[in-house]
Amino acid sequence: QVQLVESGGGSVQAGGSLRLSCAASGYTFSSYTMGWFRQASGNEREFVASISWAGDSTYYADSVKGRFTISRDNAKNTAYLQMNRLKPEDTAVYYCARDRRPRGSPPPDFRSWGQGTQVTVSS
Repeated sequence: QVQLVESGGGSVQAGGSLRLSCAASGYTFSSYTMGWFRQASGNEREFVASISWAGDSTYYADSVKGRFTISRDNAKNTAYLQMNRLKPEDTAVYYCARDRRPRGSPPPDFRSWGQGTQVTVSS
């Protein structure tokens, strides 16, 4: 049974940093592309970043490029999202997601989701 558990959210002032973690279990973590999404109140869920199962390819939404970094530690079955220079518009619930297919070719098809972690950035 796939389980994704996010942590690391919180409240921070604009310009600050947070690192989100996604602890995965129930499957072979190293075989799946992972992603981060976010959903602000009243908005649809949007893509933030993804990292390939091999860890050799990353993709970012234009809104976070240059500020956020996605990474993974296959030995720890954990994906990360380092968020720097945070802005009030980054305020949202952040979700970790897993591709449906093992060793899948892009684009990923995210079908498994965590419960989310709240990030609040004040001005």
